[in-house]
Amino acid sequence: MKSNILSNIKWLFLAGLTFILVSFANDMLDKNTIEVVSIKPVVHHLQYVPTQAELKQSNHQKEVAKVPFVEKDFVGFKEALAFKESQGKYNRVNTLGYLGKYQFGKSTLRELNINPKGFLKNPLLQEKAFLANLEKNKWILRKEIKKYSGKWINGVKITESGILAAAHLGGAGAVQQFLWSYGKKTMKDAYGTKIENYLRKFSGYDLSNIKPKKEPVVDLE
Repeated sequence: MKSNILSNIKWLFLAGLTFILVSFANDMLDKNTIEVVSIKPVVHHLQYVPTQAELKQSNHQKEVAKVPFVEKDFVGFKEALAFKESQGKYNRVNTLGYLGKYQFGKSTLRELNINPKGFLKNPLLQEKAFLANLEKNKWILRKEIKKYSGKWINGVKITESGILAAAHLGGAGAVQQFLWSYGKKTMKDAYGTKIENYLRKFSGYDLSNIKPKKEPVVDLE
């Protein structure tokens, strides 16, 4: 009986010792062998992945020419108008024979004492012609500019720059007929562009520095 008790005590002691040794070994393994790993999100070079629809829209926008950003002053006015007329190209001739960056008709050039021959190859002359034509139209339409600016006709707010742009499209006389009739008499060019389109599109530019001249002189040198 005494022998059995001693044998049991022996086995209990060995089991306890084994448990202590295994626990100690596991603790040392945790501290010295296993490194704590922090999980970090994967960082891509692309900050944003566009959708298929956005990619399609982006590709479409690249195909469409755009007007550079311009101020609402004389330079902005003439560049925006030139882009509409010819995409700003000095050598452009349309199917009706209108010439240059601002698409002048030959009859208008002759009224300004400008020979259409060689006009396409002379960017400086084209710029001078545009300014002279603008000065002349401002003189012809000076009363209409004063009377109708700020009014609304056919859903369009009338402004000085809109009036002068419309005169570039259809002539000062056509603009007068439109304004005098409060939009009942209108016109459109051979491509279907109406006076109202230019009145609206080129509204609100500051052309106060352009002086009206009855007979502007174009320096041909």
